[in-house]
Amino acid sequence: MDHVFTLGTERHNLRMKAMDIVEIDQTLDEWHEEMKALRRDLHSHPELAFEEHRTSSLIKDKLEQWHIEVADGIALTGVVGIIRGRQTGARAIGLRADMDALPLKEENTFAHASVHANKMHGCGHDGHVLMLLAAARFLALHNDFCGTVYVIFQPAEESGGGAQKMMAEGLFDRFPMDAVFGMHNWPGLPLGHFGIKPGPIMASTNSFHITVKGKGAHAAMPQLSNDPVVAIAQLALALQTVVSRNLNPVSSAVLSITQMNVGSAHNVIPAAGTLVGSVRTLAVDVLDLIEKRVKELSLTIAEAFGCEAQVNFVRNDPPTINHDEEAEFCLQVLKSSFGENEIHTDIEPSMAAEDFSWMLLKKPGCYIWIGNGALTQPGSGHGTMSCALHNSHYDFNDQLIKVGARYWVRLALAKLPNQ
Repeated sequence: MDHVFTLGTERHNLRMKAMDIVEIDQTLDEWHEEMKALRRDLHSHPELAFEEHRTSSLIKDKLEQWHIEVADGIALTGVVGIIRGRQTGARAIGLRADMDALPLKEENTFAHASVHANKMHGCGHDGHVLMLLAAARFLALHNDFCGTVYVIFQPAEESGGGAQKMMAEGLFDRFPMDAVFGMHNWPGLPLGHFGIKPGPIMASTNSFHITVKGKGAHAAMPQLSNDPVVAIAQLALALQTVVSRNLNPVSSAVLSITQMNVGSAHNVIPAAGTLVGSVRTLAVDVLDLIEKRVKELSLTIAEAFGCEAQVNFVRNDPPTINHDEEAEFCLQVLKSSFGENEIHTDIEPSMAAEDFSWMLLKKPGCYIWIGNGALTQPGSGHGTMSCALHNSHYDFNDQLIKVGARYWVRLALAKLPNQ
C-alpha cells in the first residue's frame, strides 16, 4: 500500500510501492553506460564559470532529444528544462545542478582526464549534471505526476555568482516554482549514503581586504617612519582573537588570514601594505559581529602605530539554510527510497560555501549531500592522494549517477502526486 506522511497541513503521497523503485532502477541501469560516457566526456572537457558553452550545448541537445522543452542562455550559459506532468496543475518544483569546473591542474592519468590545461572538474559538477539529466530523461518518459518539474543547470557556482545571475535574469519569474532542491556529492560519506539536516548545512563565504597606510623610510632610520609592517603584524595577531574572544564558544565561525603583502626591498620600510583574509559563518548575526570587530581592530591598531587603515569587507554567499518542512519532506523521501541505514541526520555543517544559498533565500527548499565514497581511491589513475573535493586527484564516482537520479525522480513524484 502507499504510505502517507503529514507536514503541517499538507499531505504528501510518497508512492512507496517497491515496484516504483524497481522500475526506476531497471531503466537507469539500462542507461548507465550511456550516462557514464557522457559524464566522462564532460570531465574531459571542463569549462570555467560562464564559459560552459560546450557543456550547456550538450545539455540542451540531450534534453531536446528526449522531447523536453528547453530555455537556454540564462546567465549566459544556464539551461532550464521544462517537464510537464500528464496531469496539469499549478504546482511546480525546481531541481538544480551546477556545471562549472575549477581553475585547477588535474593530476589523474585515467583516459577521461581533462584535456584543458589548468581546468578540472575537481568538485563533481560533471556528475551533478548527469544525475539530473538521467532524472529528467526518466521523468519525461514517465510523467505520471501533476504539475511541472524544472531542471536547472546553473553556471558559475565556484565563482562569479551564477545562482544570483540566473535569478536576476528571471529564473523564478519565468519558471514559477513552489520549492527548489539541490544536491552535492560528498567524499568521505559512504558511497550512496546521504547527509541531510534542517537549518544551516553550508557556511557563508566572505572576504576582507585591509590596506594599512603609514610613512616609509630607510630601514636604518625607523624613527622617521610610521611603520605599516609592524601595524599589519600586530593586526594579523589581533584578528585571531575575534573568533576566540568575541564569539560565544558554541558559535561556528572561521577567520583565516590568507595574504600579507608588505614591502619590496630588504632595506626599505614601505609606506603601505595589505592584509587579506576569509570569513565563514553559519549565522548572519555572527557575521555581523565579526565584520564589526575586524573594522574596529583595523582602525584602532593602525592608529596606535600612527597609520591609517581602510577596510573592504565583502559578503559573498550567505549560509545555505535548509527550510524545516522541505528538509523533513526530503528526509522521508530518502528513507522510503534507500532505507534508514543509508541516511545520516547527525552530520555537522560544512564551513565550505554554496551559492544555492541564494535560491533558498527566495524559495523554500533543501540541499543534501550524497556520498561519493572513501576519501582515497587507489588505482584507476587516481594516485595515492586524497580524493577530497577541490583535489587534483578527485573524480566523481559514476555509480552515483543512478543513485542521485533515483532520488531526484522519487522527490519529484512525491512532491507532485496525482490528485
